[in-house]
Amino acid sequence: MLTAVYKSIKKADTYLFVEKRDDFSRVPEPLLETFGQPKYVMMINLASREKLGVADLDAVKQALIDQGFYLQLPPPEENLLTQFKKDKGVESD
Repeated sequence: MLTAVYKSIKKADTYLFVEKRDDFSRVPEPLLETFGQPKYVMMINLASREKLGVADLDAVKQALIDQGFYLQLPPPEENLLTQFKKDKGVESD
């Protein structure tokens, strides 16, 4: 299963996987407006991969089958104050 990967020029660490290179016909227009002009990164064969860097491989494959695209968002930023309080056993409000 070949897929084309694009990165967003508007949103850091945000990637769009589509079934065919330069074919965004199944991607909703509001998503493309928010994503910005997609910048081509690479073609990858998902069938020959055991895992992907951040995204769940099975979720990517299923999304491509079901909706024709997969949007990879950056992981949420860790709240350092919350983590510090947790480490110190302090209750947070």
